[in-house]
Amino acid sequence: MGGVNVLLPGISDKQGSGASLQELISPDNEVRFIDAFIDSLPLEKLGFRTDFPENGRPAYHPTILLKLLVYGYLNRICSSRCLERECHITIANFRKNNSRAITRLFRATVKMAGHFELIGGEWSCYL
Repeated sequence: MGGVNVLLPGISDKQGSGASLQELISPDNEVRFIDAFIDSLPLEKLGFRTDFPENGRPAYHPTILLKLLVYGYLNRICSSRCLERECHITIANFRKNNSRAITRLFRATVKMAGHFELIGGEWSCYL
């Protein structure tokens, strides 16, 4: 979907099901409008900070948070707490429904980090 790549470079938007996110989202779904609309905005001209040189970059790019906020407003979720709760439920369900796959993903991540000597091989948590 839009201009902010939330995936790692070189990794497609296929998420285990064999279908890409583009294929799973219907052409008339509101998220496509939100994605295109937010990506078309001149965020810096509107006053949004998109660079954070003193502390590095923020955890989430402003376009991602704006897309989430607009999605919430369009779905009558206007409170930050309610939006957070909805996201928490979604993430919790995702983790519950994909626990084995997430474990495999983390193991593969640790293996790749070890291959590139990004970690020392000591475990801080057990999978």
